[in-house]
Amino acid sequence: MVCYPNEKEARRDILEAGYRMYIRGFVSANDGNLSVRISDTEVIATPSGISKGFMKDDMLIKVDMDGNVLSGTMKPSSEIKLHLAIYKNNAQLRAVNHTHPPVASTFAAAGVALDKAYLQETAVTLGVIPVAKYALPGTEDLAIGAAEYCNDYHGVLLEHHGAVAWGDSVMQALFRMESIEYAATITMYSKTMGFTKTMSKEQIEDLKKLRPGLGITANLGEFN
Repeated sequence: MVCYPNEKEARRDILEAGYRMYIRGFVSANDGNLSVRISDTEVIATPSGISKGFMKDDMLIKVDMDGNVLSGTMKPSSEIKLHLAIYKNNAQLRAVNHTHPPVASTFAAAGVALDKAYLQETAVTLGVIPVAKYALPGTEDLAIGAAEYCNDYHGVLLEHHGAVAWGDSVMQALFRMESIEYAATITMYSKTMGFTKTMSKEQIEDLKKLRPGLGITANLGEFN
């Protein structure tokens, strides 16, 4: 039996995650978008043109897997194609989080992947965060480019754009986005301070052995 989030709880979590994204500075103005897949054919998504820190339940949109609006009076996010492509590429995913966290977005602007293992937590639970090639926002190219990574990684940077994370719940996707920004921040500090020491391949391989016990089955890439 396929399990999906309860719609009422999914809507509640979207509003909470949107507020957290806003107060953390992961989005500015009306940036960013969130979604939850609640059935084989239905997705709850954030509206276009609304700050994620000030959303109300009646602003959320329900769409089908082709992006057609099923309920709601507002226009869905311009990046709904991105969310739907990810769900179609990985049927196990239940939530997608797209934001513009400052440090991670700086790496995205430079086209630089987060592939240095400075911290144990990064090596175990986050893994490598690659960069999807540049594409115009709201396009099929952007959606397809990002969705290519959703089976093997926990998130991806969008070149000259921002970041996307996914998971089995709204909060897991949010926490992975927080981890992406934290990994980017540590990498930035390390580069700025001239620290180049990362964990050895042997240390990383030992840490990877902890993943099955945490329910992590994705490959998560290879650190450089």
